[in-house]
This record gives sequence, C-alpha cells and structure tokens, in this order.
Amino acid sequence: MSERSEQGGGVSAPSTEEPRGLSRRRAITLAGVGVAGVAGVAGGAGALFGGGDQASATEVAAGAVPFFAEHQAGITTPAQDRLHFVAFDVITKDRAKLVTLLQDWTAAAARMTAGKDAGLIGAVNGVPEAPPDDTGEALGLPPSQLTITVGFGPTLFRDAQGRDRFGIADKRPAALADLPHFAGDALKPELSGGDICVQACANDPQVAVHAIRNLARIGMGVVSVRWSQLGFGRTSSTSRDQATPRNLFGFKDGTANLKAEDAGLLRDHLWAQPGDGPDWMTGGSYLVTRKIRMLIETWDRSPLAEQEQIVGRTKGSGAPLGRRDEFDEPDFAAKGDDGEPVIAETSHVRLAHPDQNNGARLLRRGYNFVDGSDGLGRLDAGLFFIAYQRDPRKQFVPIQTRLARNDAMNEYLRHVSSGLFACPPGVRDAADWWGRALFS
Repeated sequence: MSERSEQGGGVSAPSTEEPRGLSRRRAITLAGVGVAGVAGVAGGAGALFGGGDQASATEVAAGAVPFFAEHQAGITTPAQDRLHFVAFDVITKDRAKLVTLLQDWTAAAARMTAGKDAGLIGAVNGVPEAPPDDTGEALGLPPSQLTITVGFGPTLFRDAQGRDRFGIADKRPAALADLPHFAGDALKPELSGGDICVQACANDPQVAVHAIRNLARIGMGVVSVRWSQLGFGRTSSTSRDQATPRNLFGFKDGTANLKAEDAGLLRDHLWAQPGDGPDWMTGGSYLVTRKIRMLIETWDRSPLAEQEQIVGRTKGSGAPLGRRDEFDEPDFAAKGDDGEPVIAETSHVRLAHPDQNNGARLLRRGYNFVDGSDGLGRLDAGLFFIAYQRDPRKQFVPIQTRLARNDAMNEYLRHVSSGLFACPPGVRDAADWWGRALFS
C-alpha cells in the first residue's frame, strides 16, 4: 500500500524569517485540520513525517530517494526515466511571501519524495468545503525514485528592468553570468529563462507531473509558470550501474559523462567550492538547459556512414570510430587510408571531448521529448539538454561555442530554448529550506 494513501505529519519547515500573518493557503489548510492539527503544525517540520528525526524521511517507503543531504538530489542521483521540468516567474514583489513559498515548497517536496501527499491533510481527508491540499493523481503510487531539484535564475536577483525586487542582487554569483548568444541559436523568449526552476525526475511520469502540479498549486499568487517541458528516455547515465541510453538519432549518448562514483571529478567539475563565489552556493551547482529540436526526418534519410561520421561513433556499439568498445578512448590522431582523420574534425565527439576543451567536463542528465507534430507532418521532437557544472563560464560556454561554430550535427539541430540557474546545496535537515542561506 502506498504511503500516499496515509495522512499525517506537518506542513512546513520552521523559519527564522517567518512573515507576519497567515497566508490564505495556510488558513484554508488549518481550517480543515482542527485543534489537534494546529497543534501538530506548531510542532514545526519535525512533524513532516510523523516524527522529528531526519532518517524517517527516507524510511517512509521503498523506492524513495533521500531528500535531506549535503547536495540536492536529482543531480548525481542515477538518472530516472521521466522528467517534468518547469521554469517559474515570481509575480510578487513581497520578499516575505517568496520566503514563505520556498519554505512551503521544501516541506511539500520532502513529503512527496518520501511517497506522501504534498500537504498535511492530503487529497481525500479534508473537509468538503475546502480544496484538498494534494491533487490526488498519485494516490496509490509508490515514490518511483522521485527527486525534486530547485534552482534560481539570474532574473531573481535583478529582473529585466534592472530592479532588485528581493534585496539579493549583491548575492548573485559571478558564475551566474548571462549566457552569450551562440551561432545558430533560434531561441524563443517565451521558452527561455525564468526566476526559479524546478526539475522533477521519477520512474513514473504521473509521479513527476504530480510533483510539479502541486508545487504550482502551492505557488499560486506568488509564482506563475513561464514554460515547462516533459521528457522521457534519459539521454545519459549518471552512475556506472546504468547502461548508456540512446537519443532520438539512435546513437548512444553520454558515454563520457561524469558519474556519481567519480568523487574527485565531481569536486573539480560539478560542485561549487568554498571561495568560488558567495557562501550560499558552496556545495551547489549551476544548471544549463537547452531545448534542442532535432530534424528527425532529415536525419533519417542520411546514410549510416554519414551519420557515424557526424557523431564520431559507430551506431551499434557506440565505440569511437576506429575503436572496438564503447568506453575506449577516442584516438583523434588516427588517420584513414585517405589520410583524413578517422574521427572527423567536425564530429560531435571530437568537438565536445574534454581533451579539446581544456579539460572541461559536464554532468549531463537530459531527456528525449516529443511534443506532437509541427503542423507540417514532421515530429516536434528532440533533446531537452540538462547539464550541471561548477562554473558555466569555464565549462558549458566554451564547449557550446566550439560546437555551435563547427559541429557537423548543427545541420540537423535547432536550439529553441535556453535556461541558466544556480542550484543551492541540499536541504540538510527538517529545519532547513531551499534558499535559506540566500535569504538570511
């Protein structure tokens, strides 16, 4: 029986900056709780899981990913099969309301990742006169390895008009510098940017959608959805226990990706270190998203040999051209009988390889997408690229600059969306919440 069918526990983490007054959302919730429920809420986030101990959050149900940790889950967590990603605009100018929302979101995320309903009362146990504090579509479903990861965009610190709405402009990390325009970009502003992002990954699409739906519901009046993306079929592995998946071009993708087991590489290339920037980002990571439309029909008419030359790998095994196994290191010096490089100068593998980019590496955890058709009989499909790194200025930007200028694959790609976010470190315990150090 799913833990989502059980009700109980508290609703939010205690705050050192609790705004005065009670939000309408909380007032409605408490109206359905009664005196005993109010007493439970007063106990703070220790009541989140029916007890005050952090371990209980991870023991609620089988298949749950621990929520409390040094780093946010959903980054090095073994990549799940499904994604629902959303970027929000903050529509309030009230700092206290934003802080309260982040506290409420943290509490709801801790519950949902543990297999519980989003709120204290749940989908079915409230009074008929009040809206439920969970939407109910995940009732009976297990946690499905749900992870919820949050990041803050550049416009949260200073908006498009240059306003410091929340008094945090001086805390914007230098590494959160706006991305440059890359050659070939066809970005749609309505599908790009955002003040706050939420990445929900799970092995059940309904669980991922449920998480985003409930955070959007909780955020009504404080945030609004700017854009969102559903994804299926991970396009990279973040653990050595996972097989390398294939993208919609049919090639193995992410063979050389950073893995959770690479502690030294993660320290050097993934996690922000002390001294890198503001203290609130130490232990966090920077997220770049790109929605990349693949011209599927054009690619499908290309000869196999041409496809392999463009990628720089064999389509079957995933081995670098001229090698036998997928994980063999590419030999960029090897020449063919015609004297030309075996792995072409314009191949994707060569241009993206760390050896060609001053050692820069990314942790990728992107997903395939199919958003129906484009109205002209072609699939609106491609890759929702997701990459985490220690500093985009030294990692994503130089790599993408090189690819945008020279990659033969560009003939078959269109970059239509872009996002950049600073993902703070993990929520340490039930007294912590997303962004606490930023807003302290």
